[in-house]
Amino acid sequence: MSTSTESPILAGAPGACCVQGVKHTGVPIGRVETIAGVETYISDPPANTTGPTKIILYFADIFGPLFNNAKLLQDFFASHGFHVLGPDYFFGDTISVHTDDPEHPDPNFDMNAWFDKVRKIAAEATPPWIDAVREKYGTDAKYYAVGYCFGAPYTLDLASTDSVIASAIAHPAFVNEDNFKKLKKPLLISCAETDHLFPAESRRRVEDILAELKATYHVQVFSGVVHGFATRGDPTVENTRWAKEESARSVINWFLRFSS
Repeated sequence: MSTSTESPILAGAPGACCVQGVKHTGVPIGRVETIAGVETYISDPPANTTGPTKIILYFADIFGPLFNNAKLLQDFFASHGFHVLGPDYFFGDTISVHTDDPEHPDPNFDMNAWFDKVRKIAAEATPPWIDAVREKYGTDAKYYAVGYCFGAPYTLDLASTDSVIASAIAHPAFVNEDNFKKLKKPLLISCAETDHLFPAESRRRVEDILAELKATYHVQVFSGVVHGFATRGDPTVENTRWAKEESARSVINWFLRFSS
């Protein structure tokens, strides 16, 4: 994952807003396989899917791709004709290991130290994982990338190359101006109206950068929701549920737009 200490930061490290949200109910239908030493959630399209093989690389937020919410979202993408693969670049050490028991919180948990650790191991594991996926599915397949929060920089890195056809991110973390200035592929951005990590001024700066590049992009902003809505929004709240579902539908429609 490329970073620059000189490029202005547009979204920094995840904070308290990134560990909040609601666990979604449902029974995932995918499976877990190990690819390049990384446990990977894989959800396949319906058996009657025709046309070229389409792959979505799913870069998860700090709850990881094996969190039930993430599995269900990946299954949704797969139901529209994509093979979806989400690498556990946390190697089991997701944020929920440390924060999921409010009655017995880990008194020794240092979030900053944890971020330093997981960013390093994720950055080391992801490139060979991507290479192994491409070897598994072939160079003739059509590849796309979607990233949530922690996963946004990995998506943007791929979107700055010819490795994917199109890309999408939602409520990003750890991104700077260079991540967008290097963009080569179409980009969809799903944003929350209230996002202290990726505030309106950062969003507008991104729009300026992409307009200057004459990039192909679409920015959607959902009112009444906060950072994390696309993966951990409360489905019992109508506006939040609609925003979460519309963001997911938008990702699929964005990728399908560039699939022919």
